Amino acid sequence: MGVRQRKRETIERLADKTLEARFIVEVSQGLNCSPFEAHAVLGVVQEVFAPLWQEASALPGRMVLMAVDAEEPAGKPIHDCRKQLIVLHVHRGSDDDRLLQRGGPRAFRRARLADLCQVALSQGGLLTAEDLAYRVFFVTPRTISRDLKALRDANPGQFIPMRSTVHDLGPVLTHRTQIVRLALEGKTTSEICRRLKHSPQAVANYLSTFTRVAQLAEGGAQVGEIAFLLRRGPALVRKYLELLDQCKTDRNLAYHLRELLRVGQAGEGKKKSAAGGRAHG
Repeated sequence: MGVRQRKRETIERLADKTLEARFIVEVSQGLNCSPFEAHAVLGVVQEVFAPLWQEASALPGRMVLMAVDAEEPAGKPIHDCRKQLIVLHVHRGSDDDRLLQRGGPRAFRRARLADLCQVALSQGGLLTAEDLAYRVFFVTPRTISRDLKALRDANPGQFIPMRSTVHDLGPVLTHRTQIVRLALEGKTTSEICRRLKHSPQAVANYLSTFTRVAQLAEGGAQVGEIAFLLRRGPALVRKYLELLDQCKTDRNLAYHLRELLRVGQAGEGKKKSAAGGRAHG
């Protein structure tokens, strides 16, 4: 039995979590073509879309990366896992500048770690210590492990969703449905953020997905169809449908569901109007 090459294994895992790697797998499987043919198609796509990609990834303070899909089971090789493209707002401007001046890089990492993990989860992905170390903060995984330990020691009840800490679907699903349930009970976004240590963006993403599930279910879509259209797992869709069933027998939940749907429909209308304006501009 050979000696494990841990550094090489790390590099291979990181290489499997790139947009290019995801494209090769999906094209090879979807079109039933060889890896050589898939690489050829990738070359053309990169040539055509490179300017657009560079523009998107250059947004101030933001970082675009691939993460393992949150609903992939523990123990499954990274290469075989579905991936999600996520956008992280790493540096948020003057507040983070002041934080870096006062406490240095360590204070900045520890202030941002939990929030970045939550934002990744809200977009359907789970980060690893390697992602945070080599893709976000440019330190060693051991440094990230020390940061995580310090955060957990300071806040024993804090939930930091990572691939290494979420061993099955239960904690992820429970956390998502807990947020939606609180919103249906009438809790404000700031109250939910305070209680569950979430960012407003993460909460908004969860509620947006829930309202889309509700709209599609109202239109007669089944679990599999909704999961496919929203790129979310069937287990999450079923949990959200269970919450919708509870709304039918609880007047308070039903009222706040109507409010969520009203706000969601207004948001969709604004997006369509903006898109129409750009199209005619």
